[in-house]
Amino acid sequence: MAKPNYQYEKRQKDLAKKKKKEEKLARKTQKTDVPGAEAADPQAGETGPAPTQQDS
Repeated sequence: MAKPNYQYEKRQKDLAKKKKKEEKLARKTQKTDVPGAEAADPQAGETGPAPTQQDS
């Protein structure tokens, strides 16, 4: 009977975790990169939303 290759199984599990984490990060950054209103304004895209002034 063959011995189980635990190192291979662990490596595959770690690779799956890493891939899932990268996909999640990609979805998260894609969601924040293309907001509907800011996509039309080329200046507001990279700097982020402008700070709002509150009346005191």
